[in-house]
Amino acid sequence: MTDHERESGFTRGDLARATGCNIETIRYYEKTGLLPDPPRTDAGYRIYSAAHATRLRFILRARELGFSMEDIRGLMGLEDGAAPTCAEVKERTERHLADVRAKIADLRRIEKVLSVTAARCSGEDVPDCPVLETLEGS
Repeated sequence: MTDHERESGFTRGDLARATGCNIETIRYYEKTGLLPDPPRTDAGYRIYSAAHATRLRFILRARELGFSMEDIRGLMGLEDGAAPTCAEVKERTERHLADVRAKIADLRRIEKVLSVTAARCSGEDVPDCPVLETLEGS
């Protein structure tokens, strides 16, 4: 690969380092169509552009926020080939927010049960254990 070819973009390893993304994850996003295949040099090297890096950062941030692959596809306009409207993005985001809030409520219920159960447990070397009784449904 010539210096000019390298200056015009990133190798997959460079892209991984620049975004903090695992190389295998980049391959996966290419395979699923979230990240478009990069052009190749005459020698067959993939060369990723700044646009690839921007898109990959978008995908990574959306994943950090818990968006599903389907949601990310929709946010990027890949589902129907058209850029989503602000209204469509808001609806998708609000639906995801409702899911996150439901998960938080579930986790709070779990925390309460575990806290109460753990407090009932003596932690001593005895055969009866309130934690096991709770798990058994006793």
